[in-house]
Amino acid sequence: MTYTSSILLLYTGGTIGMVADPKTGSLKPFEFSNLLKQIPELNQMNCRIDTDSLDAPIDSSNMSPDHWHRLAKRIEKDYYHYDGFVVLHGSDTMAYTSSALSFMFENLSKPVILTGSQLPIGIPRSDARENLLTSLEIALAKNEEGGPRVPEVAVYFEYDLLRGNRLHKISTQDFEAFQSMNYPRLAEAGVRIQFSDNYIFKGSSGSFRTHTQMSAKVGVLTAFPGLAPEFALPVINNPHTEGLVYRTFGSGNTPTHPWLLKALEEAVKRGVKVINLSQCDGGGVFMGQYESSRALLDIGVISAQDMTFESAITKLMYLLPLGLSADEFKQQYESNLRGELTE
Repeated sequence: MTYTSSILLLYTGGTIGMVADPKTGSLKPFEFSNLLKQIPELNQMNCRIDTDSLDAPIDSSNMSPDHWHRLAKRIEKDYYHYDGFVVLHGSDTMAYTSSALSFMFENLSKPVILTGSQLPIGIPRSDARENLLTSLEIALAKNEEGGPRVPEVAVYFEYDLLRGNRLHKISTQDFEAFQSMNYPRLAEAGVRIQFSDNYIFKGSSGSFRTHTQMSAKVGVLTAFPGLAPEFALPVINNPHTEGLVYRTFGSGNTPTHPWLLKALEEAVKRGVKVINLSQCDGGGVFMGQYESSRALLDIGVISAQDMTFESAITKLMYLLPLGLSADEFKQQYESNLRGELTE
């Protein structure tokens, strides 16, 4: 049979490909070939579907920058041979991977759709089958000019297509596991798939390029009432840290303890890129709006604006290896590079 379209389906592991261990009852990943046997409908789609997987499928809790590197390089290898790519991934770290890939792919003009499930595909009530089949349909969808309808990294889960660097996992129990608080969904699947074309990236005319260096020399500090120096200072003063995401209150407000502000100021002077990220899922950081955030602005802390945590930390990991000056780094971080923040 001659097909006019082709998709590369990549399997990393996750619940969608899990089976129960007969001895312990715990879920564990199984081989990719067994997953395909569970979905005979794949043979009915009018396209060529090639498959590949990581050497050993993993629980997504074990996802790492090394896996992102391998995924990015695998897509780069056959970027011009396929119309789109679908990545099967565990839901726990899916928002991290989709955010990371969005930064790793520069001038992406083809769909890279991540999906998974809350229940293993072998369970009768599983959401896996619909998520996979609709993800494939989205990856194959064309616009009026015949180009890809969704030329960006996105996540499809439970009838919603969301931008890959704009979502956050909100539930371990509901099929509607993800939410995008600060950006509208790209599409909704009902009897037909309704695309919100105004919110979908239009694609890039530049040459596709993959950035595979992602720094893991990052840390996270969360503000909370009672934050004590004996716990916070080792995080701020870690000599191996090159970037720090500081999760603050509300619109970027911090406790104004002198020891805390001094430590953050000294970190900035050492060259550590300190990012101010709100703990709130909706809205974002507006440093200087309140006096309690003015101090962070004055010492050179960088604003994550309305990014998700997953996007904020993977953007930091992406920018650190680029060798930017302090001013260039701040300018790049606070700019909308891949649709990750609201301009």
